[in-house]
Amino acid sequence: MTDVPQRQPVAAHHLLNFIDGRWAPAASGRTRTNRNPADLRDRIGEFTESDGADAERAVAAAATALPGWRALGPIRRAAHLTALGRQLADREEEFTAAITREQGKLRAEARAEVARARAVLEFTAGQARLLGGVTAPAEEDRTFAYTFRRPLGVVGLVSPWNFPLAIPVWKVAPALLSGCTAVLKPSPLTPLTAALLTDAAQRAGVPDGVLNLVQGDAAAGAALVAHPQVAGISFTGSLAVGTAIHTAGAPRLLRTQLELGGKNAVIVLADADLDRAVDAVLHGAFGQAGQRCSATSRAVVDRRVRDAFLARLVKRVAALRVGPGDDPDSEVCPVVDPVLCGGGPAARPGLPEGCYVQPTVIRDVPWDSELAQEEVFGPVLAVVDADGFDDAMRIANCRERGPTGPAPPPPARTTASSRRPPRR
Repeated sequence: MTDVPQRQPVAAHHLLNFIDGRWAPAASGRTRTNRNPADLRDRIGEFTESDGADAERAVAAAATALPGWRALGPIRRAAHLTALGRQLADREEEFTAAITREQGKLRAEARAEVARARAVLEFTAGQARLLGGVTAPAEEDRTFAYTFRRPLGVVGLVSPWNFPLAIPVWKVAPALLSGCTAVLKPSPLTPLTAALLTDAAQRAGVPDGVLNLVQGDAAAGAALVAHPQVAGISFTGSLAVGTAIHTAGAPRLLRTQLELGGKNAVIVLADADLDRAVDAVLHGAFGQAGQRCSATSRAVVDRRVRDAFLARLVKRVAALRVGPGDDPDSEVCPVVDPVLCGGGPAARPGLPEGCYVQPTVIRDVPWDSELAQEEVFGPVLAVVDADGFDDAMRIANCRERGPTGPAPPPPARTTASSRRPPRR
């Protein structure tokens, strides 16, 4: 096994929380090890592990900063977002390297994420002149009716690991533009990128207390949800955690914004250009090792072309090169943390010990099985057979959770593997 490559050390203050304009350790003194999923020998650092006491301090700082930030007005607040966008542009390579190192994605994917974050900041700053209210006709004489916008107040922003820069930015940017102050609680799997974002915001002139960073796991997030001064929570992650947040906040009518993933389908019909269909499925299912809520997790394929489609697809998938994100020859990155058993670990000469999983295609998947219904968040594609367009559309739209509601009960005297979703 080769030696661990020498990498840029993490600045000591980036291992800490950022509260009221100062970097500080967790009140408990506890830390959590962050490792590179492409090479588990590479210890990125010991990041602070926060709990409710740290969340309390961050919320207090945000509440103190709220009146001044609210009074600044949207146009001047937008100037800070524009300055933050310049910070990301100037530090593009630093952010790209951090995302690849702690999340695992390919350098090209990480660089695209930095570009997306900059675009979000540019778009959001442009909304500053659109935040006015409206005037409305009044029923009473000598009455002037109008509306105006006010910020919610302090908001908690809980972000996932799969887009450790872009998703925090698209939570932070609208919150700050609207006059809210914020506590960002990133995933404990990607603390460095969030620390760099917070550092960039400070350098962009965002006042102390307006954006606070609390590192850690569930304890810190739960404390934000329970805090009476937190007026809203934005969360991206699993259905289970999103449900818990919504339930916990309901008694006090906490405003929640929840993005909880999906089970996306590509439909391949009999008249499809199969080579182009394979290209689309290959990118959608195995880009970023399938760790996207927009990943192609199901291919619903007309039986008449199923075998021809699979022959092309399997050949391409088997040839994909799994490897570290900073290797220019890699086509599929590692997953973010170790798979303890199963999963078909990828192996090739010279590949370091990491969280590598072989891209996987599973055929003959029943439309109502767990694999066809639930998000996998890995390089796994379920192939479901369909009998033409109408059948494919019913399968794609029939999920236990989603816009179509619960899946219908099975017809009498049929099995789950053989029944077809009924017409709606």
